[in-house]
Amino acid sequence: MIVKVHNTPNGKMLALCDTEILGKTFEEGERQLDLDSQFYRGEEKSDEEVEMLLKDVYVVNAVGEKSIGLLVSKGLVEEDAVLRIAGVPHAQCVVECS
Repeated sequence: MIVKVHNTPNGKMLALCDTEILGKTFEEGERQLDLDSQFYRGEEKSDEEVEMLLKDVYVVNAVGEKSIGLLVSKGLVEEDAVLRIAGVPHAQCVVECS
């Protein structure tokens, strides 16, 4: 997965994108996922590295089957809350910090 941490006034935000869809754009009707923007361009990380990063962010914006699957497995996103654009899953979640 490709990960980019954004520093915001409210804390750290994590942009998470499956490696194979980075750089692509998906459209369905009026909705669009632009994965070619700098927002998602970060570093490739393992599942374990992403899990560690999740402990230090307040919000996650994720795109792709693997990225969403990780968030679902961690209980951060419910399956029925996942939006699909041209078949590509997308979700955002607020992470409860400890």
